[in-house]
Amino acid sequence: MPQSAADNMILLTALARIALDAGAAIRRIEAAGIAARVKADRSLVTDADQAAEDLICPALAALLPGTPIVAEEAASCGNIPEPGRRFLLVDPLDGTREFISGNGEYTVNIALVEDGTPTFGIVYAPAKGLLYAAAPGAAFRAIRAPEDAVSPDSFAPIRCRPRPSSGLKVAASRSHCDADTQALIDGLGETDCISAGSALKFGLLAEGEVDIYPRLSPVMEWDSAAGHALVVAAGGSIRRPDGTPLTYGHPENGFKVLGFIAEGAPAA
Repeated sequence: MPQSAADNMILLTALARIALDAGAAIRRIEAAGIAARVKADRSLVTDADQAAEDLICPALAALLPGTPIVAEEAASCGNIPEPGRRFLLVDPLDGTREFISGNGEYTVNIALVEDGTPTFGIVYAPAKGLLYAAAPGAAFRAIRAPEDAVSPDSFAPIRCRPRPSSGLKVAASRSHCDADTQALIDGLGETDCISAGSALKFGLLAEGEVDIYPRLSPVMEWDSAAGHALVVAAGGSIRRPDGTPLTYGHPENGFKVLGFIAEGAPAA
């Protein structure tokens, strides 16, 4: 297990490299033409989802031998390892609707979870060349195309902004903003609402572009874990809607997250 800041950066850079390589595979399929189909759970999937996962999982297994990997496409087929106290969560293509629409707001999400808490997180948007990366106590942003080199020198530190006394900026899902979430947003008073797809909303929060990202409808652990690590590393917080800690590694409920509220730094 990484112990020093230097060790953390070595691992973080390696995780970022894997995400960029997956991004390259996704972009190749995107350029050739996207064919979508419906999975048994009625969610959309494309060949790019599987191609990215087929690249990510062996690379993670080589990087962190013996660490269980819970990945979306394998899980949808019933291939789910016992997570244990240290495991990886992978969403090879978060925001499939955005991918199909061609708006570029999709991401590759990779998280390392330790004792129920995401400690390392990668959120990479291949079409935008936008990389977010988090290790304990440190969050970063970088502009990197899939074919670019990645190193700590390319990482720019980011932080959540302190919560303002008025005029909150809110991130909302472009494709999944349900009535309960909208009611919560309406109850915040006068706000500036920014819509975005996939885990990019966590990135907006981590770099101080928004103050809160609520979602009251269910998601899966692999949807939120990398963004969770990013927000916390940037000085923010994420919890269940009832205020209790949001933890990961729960096969007993199908790895579902029954909503969350992610917030930036406390008021100064």
